[in-house]
Amino acid sequence: MRGLIFAGVLLATSARVLAGDVSVSLGISEPGLYGQINIGSIPRPPVIYAQPVVVQQAPEYVAAPPIYLHVPPGYEKHWSRHCAEYHACGRPVYFVRHDWYQNEYLPRARVEHEHAVARHEEREHEHDHHHDRGHDRDER
Repeated sequence: MRGLIFAGVLLATSARVLAGDVSVSLGISEPGLYGQINIGSIPRPPVIYAQPVVVQQAPEYVAAPPIYLHVPPGYEKHWSRHCAEYHACGRPVYFVRHDWYQNEYLPRARVEHEHAVARHEEREHEHDHHHDRGHDRDER
């Protein structure tokens, strides 16, 4: 339950950041939540298989770059049963290792998220301050 609440708070905060003029792409998850990871500029993470896994090759994904996914243990072994849940059938997929996700990705993503929120709040404060000064002049 705590994980769902945390994820909801992060999702709401991320939506607030993304609604402004800030350009941020973060994929933050709590342990137990799974999905695509936005690697960005970090080095290639350790993966379960050296080659990406592709099931149900589809023409529209032929040129698509591989995606990195954090999935529950065992999903990678039976990927054809689970790829639709992640909208990844026909896409080349690297499955990131859980220990890397837990110990390296999550802490880094949380720090980046906190910095993005702080930058957005600072810009919002500057905008409000500038907007207030404009109203003062109109009232004179």
